[in-house]
Amino acid sequence: MAGSYQIFISHSSIDTWVAEQLAAHVARAGATSFLDAAHIEHGDDFDEVILAAAQASSEMLVLLTPWSKDRPYVWMEIGMFRLSRKRVVAVLHGLTSSDIATDERIPVVLKKIDLVGLNDVASYFAQLQRRANGEGDHVRQDV
Repeated sequence: MAGSYQIFISHSSIDTWVAEQLAAHVARAGATSFLDAAHIEHGDDFDEVILAAAQASSEMLVLLTPWSKDRPYVWMEIGMFRLSRKRVVAVLHGLTSSDIATDERIPVVLKKIDLVGLNDVASYFAQLQRRANGEGDHVRQDV
């Protein structure tokens, strides 16, 4: 994965199949992806692999679902990317932007990131293809 434009895909284990479909689209857009189910092996230090993958990734695609929004690792991963000022895009599946905006348990930082419905995610992949080919910015400057 070194030397390529890598997308860190954050999700709940319940949503692994959907996350795998997103990873396939990331590959078709010309980028690589980090997906814990595919890249963490038995016996690996989970936290260390996650930290290394976040550092090596250019941006994050987080699958926000009724299950993932309550997962501490998803919040930790979003925080790592925000702290690094890397692009974070949330794909909503089973949730709406209104659900996110009105849930008092969801931190304000998530309410500020780009929220894309699963049915509208094709526009993200078109933009990703440009970035993966070196035609766009790799790090957000306005966050």
